[in-house]
Amino acid sequence: MTATNPSWIDGLALDGYKLRRIDSALTMHNGNALGARSGIIPGTGGFGVSIAGSTITVGSGIAVVYYAGEGVFRAPMTSSSTLTLTAAHATLPRVDLVYLRIWCNSVDASGLNQADCVYLAGTAAASPVAPTPAGTLIYMPLATINVPASGGGSPTVSQAVLPYTVAPGGILPLQSSAPPSPYTGQFYDNGTDLLRYNGSSWDTYQKVPGAWTPYTPVWTGSGTNPSVGANGTLIGRYQKFGRTVIAHINLTCGSNTTYGSGHYNFTIPFAAANVGASLIGNAMLLGTDRWNGEINISPGATTLAAFFPLSATNNRTDFMTPTRPETLATGAQLRMTFQYESAT
Repeated sequence: MTATNPSWIDGLALDGYKLRRIDSALTMHNGNALGARSGIIPGTGGFGVSIAGSTITVGSGIAVVYYAGEGVFRAPMTSSSTLTLTAAHATLPRVDLVYLRIWCNSVDASGLNQADCVYLAGTAAASPVAPTPAGTLIYMPLATINVPASGGGSPTVSQAVLPYTVAPGGILPLQSSAPPSPYTGQFYDNGTDLLRYNGSSWDTYQKVPGAWTPYTPVWTGSGTNPSVGANGTLIGRYQKFGRTVIAHINLTCGSNTTYGSGHYNFTIPFAAANVGASLIGNAMLLGTDRWNGEINISPGATTLAAFFPLSATNNRTDFMTPTRPETLATGAQLRMTFQYESAT
């Protein structure tokens, strides 16, 4: 039988190694057994890196730095750090690195037990890359600094390398790509969408509402295809929330519009789910008269059809055609608003 010492039991003396392992239970994992995800804790200062002249300033923050086989090191930096930029190379650009370093004598035999922020100048080259700290075992990148050749402009800071971490079950913010080795149910925010890992792929759980996205529908006829013409308009717009799509199509007929033959279809922004009639929306034709109709989207379809009354005295509905519910002409408008479940 294998036994271990859990936390919060009277009389147990736990060393730093054991406490670091226990702390791993409070941090999002990295896909490895007993592993954890390094990163800063959102909302704690953020370790913002800025540069003015040759002075680099690193803001305060709280970070968790994982080291394989040792667990997590929690590093609260309660005040800012000031570092000095190395002068630019005469003719070549350079990429420098700012990182958070953890010293732990029991791990690295450095004689130190502390955390500090470090600046490391890279090697000037035609295609420079950020340096890797030599002799430092436990660290986490905070920022890179792009340093142009002398006279080529001012250095610029990028914190794209800065990782975030949260408690298990938390949502990782500001991720430019999906976190590696995800677990089922993990969420992250890429700045536009909230995504959830379903065990094999990432689902868009919710899109941050914003302006509708335009798209150009394709208008077809079951006999011959119609054409909007040079002075007609056919526009579409949509919002997508996960697999729920809300959309609108507006057709305005011009003097150059031709109407084809057979019943009409219009492409939708995303293919419909293959489960029943995805939904049905409303259609309105403004011609000589005003006609109210409905939208039909079949399972798995990539197009919709508008249905209108057969005549002013017959409320039974059928596919819209060039002459149903009335003969289309210049100035007629077809407005269709609909909602449905997309296939992906």
